[in-house]
Amino acid sequence: MDLVITDVDVADGSGGPAYRADVALRDGRIAEIAREGERRPTAPQLLDGAGLTLAPGFIDMHAHSDLAVLRDPDHSAKVAQGVTLEVLGQDGLSYAPSDDRTLAEVRRAIAGWNGSPPGDDSLDFDWRSVGGYLDRIDRQGAPVNAAYLVPQGTVRMLAVGWEDRPATDAELGRMRRLVAEGMREGAVGMSSGLTYTPGMYASGSELAELCATVAEHGGYYCPHHRSYGAGALEAYAEMVDVSRRSGCPLHLAHATMNFGVNRGRAGELLTLLDEAIEAGADITLDTYPYTPGCTTLVAMLPSWAHEGGPDAVLARLADPEQRARIRQAMEVEGSDGCHGVPIEWDAIEISGTSEPALSAYVGKTVAASAAERGEEPFTTAQRLLVEDGLGTTILQHVGHEGNVRAIMRHPVHTGGSDGILQGAKPHPRAYGTFPHYLGHYVREEGVLGLEECVAHLTSRPAARLRLPDRGLVREGYRADLVLFDAATVAAGSTFEEPRALPRGLPHVLVDGRFTVRDGRRTDALPGRSVRRAA
Repeated sequence: MDLVITDVDVADGSGGPAYRADVALRDGRIAEIAREGERRPTAPQLLDGAGLTLAPGFIDMHAHSDLAVLRDPDHSAKVAQGVTLEVLGQDGLSYAPSDDRTLAEVRRAIAGWNGSPPGDDSLDFDWRSVGGYLDRIDRQGAPVNAAYLVPQGTVRMLAVGWEDRPATDAELGRMRRLVAEGMREGAVGMSSGLTYTPGMYASGSELAELCATVAEHGGYYCPHHRSYGAGALEAYAEMVDVSRRSGCPLHLAHATMNFGVNRGRAGELLTLLDEAIEAGADITLDTYPYTPGCTTLVAMLPSWAHEGGPDAVLARLADPEQRARIRQAMEVEGSDGCHGVPIEWDAIEISGTSEPALSAYVGKTVAASAAERGEEPFTTAQRLLVEDGLGTTILQHVGHEGNVRAIMRHPVHTGGSDGILQGAKPHPRAYGTFPHYLGHYVREEGVLGLEECVAHLTSRPAARLRLPDRGLVREGYRADLVLFDAATVAAGSTFEEPRALPRGLPHVLVDGRFTVRDGRRTDALPGRSVRRAA
């Protein structure tokens, strides 16, 4: 044995009662579990687990660390939470598959999520394929393991461009080939961002065609669907229908019910899902345990304003007539970018800017910054978009606690941080999601039991990802593990101090190697790509 963790309380990920045991590791796997009274294993290295709970490493089912896993060897935002696997390529926009044109376009489009706009040479983008991206992770190692979803918006960018029109048969055929290629290279499924362009231009029939390809290769579909506000239930129902028509398992990303129109309506969503599951649908979902959302400011614009790509957006914002149309859509009609709800500028808090000179906006709502300048909020937002090159990130304070609690109790629920790591004041979910579940919603509020919550964060996501040797504390399974103090574990991050690290998680291991030991980040980079089994 390489290491024995002694006298530890094991919450094994199954949801069953915790038990006291010694857990021995060898060659990156769990080699032996000896319960109290059984012969105790020995090893050159012992770790006293008394007073701690041992669980499988947490799986972040919705992560925006696509570039962070490559350029940030510390990555304490996730490592310190006990995360050992992140699912990347979310919301239909990421960096593979691509060509030189689309890589530049997508880097610009999601600079607010991941940084690195065109012109930033701090990272060598030496890949264009899904396999090339995963190979890059394997070559250099990473702080966590990483799985990848083929991003449908990027695929559409390659085949159709930024035009709001149906794909031709030839274009649809190319998209299916790109999705199939990404799946063969190891992607676990496909994502969409249906309030983001150009992915949102796809019809349900187009999505079903692509999902059929995903299903043929054993993957799942992970949509950020068309609305979390007005029409949210209809948007969820469309995704259930796409899953039914294509035969593709469905995993609903950050499955919330937001805005005033949806207060107290989580039960309607869960009824919709229960009825579909009873009829044979394969559905799971993830959520983060907070009420505000986080995205980019440019995402609030109506979809027609994005047609043609980022340069076309800036041109429309500079044109008085087009700018007036955009304002009407956002403030009066409720743009599709803002989920069909008229925008509330006092609920839009600037969390980060790409240009340091604009940092004075950070931490203030658009309404507050406009009042300071004696101008209309739309004018402030428009100027900020232009001067920041569309790279501004926001917090949107539109959620409801009752909905959050109801959805996290559901038996198909898993945890996903949706953590955007960019900006001077990011959403605290990026640094606190998993300890916040354990500390606030388990210990303080009793919304979930400890063992049940651990199952939500470990074995359930592993089952969705079809991982045969992760997500449980079992002999022969990979030693991706976290040890935490159930009496003290808590998110350190808050909306005021969003990058404060968690408390009560002294040890984290990936593949049997410590990434956190005695509360300190080690220099280990044991993470590798986790690819869909052939």
